[in-house]
Amino acid sequence: MESMALGDFSQATIRDIQALSKLLEEKTGQQVIHLEMGVPGLKPSDIALKAEQEALANGCATQYPPNGGIPRIKKAASEFCKAFIGLDIDPLCCIPTTGSMQGTFATFLAIRHAMGDTKKDTVLLIQPGFPVQTTQCDVIGLKHVGLDIHGYRGEALIKKLDEIMSEGNINSIVYSNPNNPSWVCFTEEELKGIGELADKHDVIVLEDLAYFAMDFRRDLSHPYQAPYQATVGKYTDNYVLWVSGSKAFSYAGQRIGVTCISNKLYHRVYEPLQKNFGVGEFGNFLCNRLMYTLSSGTTHSVQHAMAALMEAACNGSYNFLDDVKEYGRRAKFMKDVLLANGFYLVYDNDMGAPLADGFYFTVQYPGMTDLALTKELMYYGIAVYPLDTMGSTQQGVRICTSFFQKEQEGMFKERIEEFSKAHK
Repeated sequence: MESMALGDFSQATIRDIQALSKLLEEKTGQQVIHLEMGVPGLKPSDIALKAEQEALANGCATQYPPNGGIPRIKKAASEFCKAFIGLDIDPLCCIPTTGSMQGTFATFLAIRHAMGDTKKDTVLLIQPGFPVQTTQCDVIGLKHVGLDIHGYRGEALIKKLDEIMSEGNINSIVYSNPNNPSWVCFTEEELKGIGELADKHDVIVLEDLAYFAMDFRRDLSHPYQAPYQATVGKYTDNYVLWVSGSKAFSYAGQRIGVTCISNKLYHRVYEPLQKNFGVGEFGNFLCNRLMYTLSSGTTHSVQHAMAALMEAACNGSYNFLDDVKEYGRRAKFMKDVLLANGFYLVYDNDMGAPLADGFYFTVQYPGMTDLALTKELMYYGIAVYPLDTMGSTQQGVRICTSFFQKEQEGMFKERIEEFSKAHK
């Protein structure tokens, strides 16, 4: 730790913690249990691999893809939104991006230019959340404020959001659902309230569906039938959805996501866009100015892979949630061990209901700060990530289940029990 100048871990990034873990493994010859990285750990479907291989064999690598995506993925994404979210979004409004990361960056850029010199210069992030999104705002020059939902759910959340938006400077509101890292999920009442506030204050809602349908308390895997993935899109036309190929489809390495803009917002004309770029429509600007200048579209072959996954999900031949339910099993095991040894959940319930077991959860140990716990667990060969870097006002650490293997269960239980004995 000293040789890497990590100090009290307050400035340590996830990559720093990962690098330290690797160094410890090299020096000790023993495994570190990696719970710090939010990286998928499951094998992707052969459907995607076959589709991408066929696309390459058919010569797609020699052609630039269209800025707004190939027709196949635009149609598939539109149908996927209908089948699993219950929303009618025109294929034109579904734009593949190089991961949802590029989708969020392009959307923030579009909002920045659409607002021009108006008072609406600030993004409101519902936190804790994905820290890279605040970095993207900083890079673009967008102001941002955060609201930790730990003390605000239900009516209290809507009231607080209304209070913040009433200042008149908020241009958009961002959240993930399920939430990274707390794994809480907004209720229909909360989403309805957010949608009504978006219309009231003319704010764009940016809904990050990185963990699509992974609220395993409900079976969301059947196309064209309820229950659907919960969305603000039922309650407002001022929305952008980001559907990622990384987690639910285990295709993170190929960098593919789809930015789905409501039909109304796509065609909405903003005067600053028209004046400065000659393209006033929000979606047209994002597609034919931003995606063009950022990367000239998204890698051709991977668009076929994502389209094939969505097509198979829609026709019922591929249940994309079957594999990723493994994350829920891992979470339950680790929660049981941690809670039995003196740890407690930080974000511990979902409007009074137990949290789903999924990709992430948050824990803390009594009497410790999140930085102290992050550092101390490293002595026991367990790598985690502190919450204070994710906009949380609470002390605790994020646990990610993606790299945890079944053969590590005995090792994890033994190490946590030793930690507990030493810290009573």
